[in-house]
Amino acid sequence: MKMKNIRNFCIIAHIDHGKSTLADRLLDSTQTVNEREKMEQLLDNMDLERERGITIKSHAIQMDYKLNGEEYTYNLIDTPGHVDFSYEVSRSIAACEGALLIVDAAQGIQAQTISNLYLAIEHDLEIIPVLNKIDLPGAMVEEVSDQIIELIGCKKEDILHASAKEGIGITEILEAIAHRIPAPTGDPNAPLQAMVFDSVFNPYRGIEVYFRVFNGEISKGDKIKFINTGKTYEADEIGILKLTQQPKNTISTGNVGYLISGIKVAKEVKVGDTVTHVENPGKAVQGFENVKPMVYAGIYPVETSDFEELRASMEKLQLNDASLVWEPETSAALGFGFRCGFLGMLHMEIVQERLEREFDMTVITTVPSVQFHAFKKDGEMVKVSAPSELPDLGSIDYLEEPYIRAQIITKEDFVGPVISLCMDKRGEIKNQVYLTQSRVELTFHLPLAEIVFDFFDKLKTISKGYASLDYELVGYHSSNLVKLDILLNGDKVDALSAIVHRDKAYEWGKKLCEKLKELIPRQQFEIAVQAAIGTKVIARESVKALRKNVLAKCYGGDISRKRKLLEKQKKGKKRMRQVGNVEIPQEAFMAVLKLD
Repeated sequence: MKMKNIRNFCIIAHIDHGKSTLADRLLDSTQTVNEREKMEQLLDNMDLERERGITIKSHAIQMDYKLNGEEYTYNLIDTPGHVDFSYEVSRSIAACEGALLIVDAAQGIQAQTISNLYLAIEHDLEIIPVLNKIDLPGAMVEEVSDQIIELIGCKKEDILHASAKEGIGITEILEAIAHRIPAPTGDPNAPLQAMVFDSVFNPYRGIEVYFRVFNGEISKGDKIKFINTGKTYEADEIGILKLTQQPKNTISTGNVGYLISGIKVAKEVKVGDTVTHVENPGKAVQGFENVKPMVYAGIYPVETSDFEELRASMEKLQLNDASLVWEPETSAALGFGFRCGFLGMLHMEIVQERLEREFDMTVITTVPSVQFHAFKKDGEMVKVSAPSELPDLGSIDYLEEPYIRAQIITKEDFVGPVISLCMDKRGEIKNQVYLTQSRVELTFHLPLAEIVFDFFDKLKTISKGYASLDYELVGYHSSNLVKLDILLNGDKVDALSAIVHRDKAYEWGKKLCEKLKELIPRQQFEIAVQAAIGTKVIARESVKALRKNVLAKCYGGDISRKRKLLEKQKKGKKRMRQVGNVEIPQEAFMAVLKLD
């Protein structure tokens, strides 16, 4: 295939604007899939993606297309739309020259549309705007076209109209890709430079690496080297990614392919690394920036003996999900486990589900927290990603917490409730812009810790599902934070501790105690559930003891007989309380997330 006939492009859009359906139609039109293989959301091949109707992984697939007697090769990389998976999007964008920007004609431009668009513009991609779902009765074609023109400064005739579901406008999109997206540039005779943009674990063949060749070419049997890790291998099999893998002898400049070289250790492949030849090495390609986790939580095996198995599962999962960051840690309550960094709460939920489904690991997840900076009196700065890592309060001068800039796009009717929700979360409004007569873009500075739990759900509720959110980290600011400990029978449960703002500590502690009172099963002795800051207890609830009726055998007689029996029972309970330990169910750890 000549380089001038290769087109590498991705599809970017807000969640639910029809990317996966459009990808299906493009695969149908180019006869990449036959009738037997056809199914809805073909590229979303994980059970989880199908159940939730969202794309979690980016997927690469190659199509052949004929136009005016010329043969073209299209490499499509489908991307997720949810803000928690924006790292997947940035990786796909780094491997492309163009992007289809999909906008739902009934909903208009949403926050994630804008943030994904900026990612694409930063990489100088050619943008083809597509107005999708024009067949819907609620489609506002003219209005949304004006929004797109205002956003990217294109002409009205540049916007393609389509309905992926009905198959309208698909031919126009395929032609536009050939005419408007530039062919890849690169020198086929230069030393090999191929960027790794994804990898997958295959239990039989080791790790499969997906790459895009920027310069040079790679052939089967070549001795290759990964620049970042410095490891060398032989290219046992290379090929292109159709619906199934198709082995080839050579992959030339500008093309996308896969590589299998019997790599067994997950750590040896880094997404963003550059593959080159051992004999004639090239320079590293400027990859994409390292991932910045937003939320930290502990993941522990239910059985302590499964620790090594969990470690192996995490390594395999990290291959497939490069935005997962983790390191080992220990907890007094839960034993050995891992401290993991996630991009958001949905990401955390998906990782937990995937560990259970794909690797049969039953895990306990602790209360999520964000990373704080603790400045000691001697000027040293300590990064705190779990409450247990917080230094002694006497030695701390002040604490800083991460702040984000949140972009919320909503209808004008909901501006009031959205502002009051953000104010309630200690946010301050920075900007308010009317995109159209009825759509407003609000910009806030908010503490990340406040939006981690249920902010997104609440935002959707008060705006009847119309508000969309996108956020980025802007830095750290000092705050009046305290460590809230939960004590059961006077013993601290480190997995339930949290770092909270002092103004909210009492309310948070009281709610948490009430919730734990409901969830902790009753024992033979009374359990005191307390919330404390340092040594000061700020809230308490009691889980009453289960009691046997020891007075059942006393019919009448002197009251002292009853007293004697009750005293005996009381002593037994007291002794039990000293030796008994409290089992905490998994729901109790997750209860914190559902505090309203």
